[in-house]
Amino acid sequence: MAIQGPIPVHFEQVFPHGCFIVGEVEQVKDFDASSKGRTVYAKDKNTGELVWQVAVMDADPTVKAGQKTVSVKILSPVQPTVPAALPGLPFVPMEFDGMTATAYVNQNTGRLAWSIRATSMRPPRTAVSSAKASAGKDVAA
Repeated sequence: MAIQGPIPVHFEQVFPHGCFIVGEVEQVKDFDASSKGRTVYAKDKNTGELVWQVAVMDADPTVKAGQKTVSVKILSPVQPTVPAALPGLPFVPMEFDGMTATAYVNQNTGRLAWSIRATSMRPPRTAVSSAKASAGKDVAA
């Protein structure tokens, strides 16, 4: 089969309505390598980067309540930081770059599930800044 390993995806394919951070960025533990008194943290097998995870809520209104929150793993040598929440919003909107999706079978349900990874996270690009950029191009043309 031609598809092997993680499948590259764009943020808009995974979260077409955007997403919001609803948890802390935490370092992922390597449970196989850790022992009772010694914690070992996970590293990506391909890049050697540390693995961090953050819970995000999918902003898609059609997603069922039980499936709205997913974990995104971020490969980074340092802990990614979450910017301050915007005034009037209870959660921080976020976008991810360098995303991949890996299919697996959930052991609890026996159903297909996806592991989502990214290389970085950032505040979303706003429609206002996009409109300003295109307005500037129209004026210059």
